[in-house]
Amino acid sequence: MEKEKIIEVKNLGASFDGFNVLSDVTFNAHPGEVTIILGSSGCGKSTVLRHLLGLYPIQKGHISVLGKDISQFTEQEQKQLYLQMGVFYQNGALLNSMTVGDNVALPLKQHTFLPDNLIEDIVFMKLGLVNLEDAYHRYPSELSGGMLKRAALARAIVMDPPLLFCDEPGAGLDPISLESLDNLILNLKEQLGMTILMVTHEVSSILRIANKIVYLDHGQVVFEGSVRDALSSDVEQVKQFFSVINEGQKLNL
Repeated sequence: MEKEKIIEVKNLGASFDGFNVLSDVTFNAHPGEVTIILGSSGCGKSTVLRHLLGLYPIQKGHISVLGKDISQFTEQEQKQLYLQMGVFYQNGALLNSMTVGDNVALPLKQHTFLPDNLIEDIVFMKLGLVNLEDAYHRYPSELSGGMLKRAALARAIVMDPPLLFCDEPGAGLDPISLESLDNLILNLKEQLGMTILMVTHEVSSILRIANKIVYLDHGQVVFEGSVRDALSSDVEQVKQFFSVINEGQKLNL
């Protein structure tokens, strides 16, 4: 029986200024799983992510998100889709002029008619989920790098999205903070029933959290499968990427 697809990309192609960036990119993401997009710089992974977020019009191919063809959306339908998608940016993208609490509350204030006292309760609850209750009244400049990541994650999940996109969430973190963030993402995935699509180069993160890997090279998918399959793959680019892992780590998977 074929697994349900929460994201389906078929033959996606894109060119910019006469340069071909994506060629027949095809892959799926399944509910409740973490799908990680890999590839060297300039391979097209960020372009794929921007297409999924609706930031680029589809030039060729088909993208279905949550069972709906996004190329056929009206402006209102696109807005409704955004409400079901959380985005966790690499740099956090918090507004420095606002407190952490106000940053996290922003999507609720923009897209709901909830009273302020209820929004405050929800924000405190989300900050609690990422162990940042005490940061509600603090400003982003007062937080450490790991705390900033967790605050950005709280904002990304404040609307309880079924789908979370993460763009290099662990960039710049030390190994201990990175492991803590990975575990937090996994716990939230289980608690909130989210599906996660992530772009990352952190090998340790990939081993900890990935259910599926999609490897891009020169705008094409050269591998799609589990971590175990990736570690035993004959695809040269995949072999090179995972060559940093010692045999003991491989045997534990």
